[in-house]
Amino acid sequence: MDAEVRAADPADIAAIVALREEVAGELKWIAARPGADADKVAARMEESLDGPATKVFVATVDGVIEGSLSIELAPYGVADFGMFVRATQRGRGLGRLLLEAALEWARSAGAHKVSLECWPHNTAAIALYRKYGFEEEGRKRRHYRRGGGEAAWDSVIMGLLLDPDIPGSPYGD
Repeated sequence: MDAEVRAADPADIAAIVALREEVAGELKWIAARPGADADKVAARMEESLDGPATKVFVATVDGVIEGSLSIELAPYGVADFGMFVRATQRGRGLGRLLLEAALEWARSAGAHKVSLECWPHNTAAIALYRKYGFEEEGRKRRHYRRGGGEAAWDSVIMGLLLDPDIPGSPYGD
């Protein structure tokens, strides 16, 4: 497997959106719904490719985009990200490569923390994040409507403090 992670460019947008649609169609791994907002996603992605506080990475295998990660640094110093990988490529290290690129970017962009949300049943992703030092910080209970609205799924909130010396609130819990 000849895998590579690189910054996305405008020529990648259609392939990223198509892959997002494919993963969304599994109705299990990402919050997106297939067909719901592909045009809006493409427009937002085009605006954010070279934004000062955003980055989009792609993982390719033999030149084909097989995964993507988007990360955004908020003004308060926390970088939030989301990623997806094609089903046939999961468990082969692409998520790890994307995560490493995102963490490097977050550090260089001045983030003091990286944060994410994922489904509780995504145990492979949770294990990957824990391997890199992410900790579960909480859950959103029955927060995301799924399956046409008949169910509401929990999400796990995870975070990684990049700057362990940054002081916490002086006001306590």
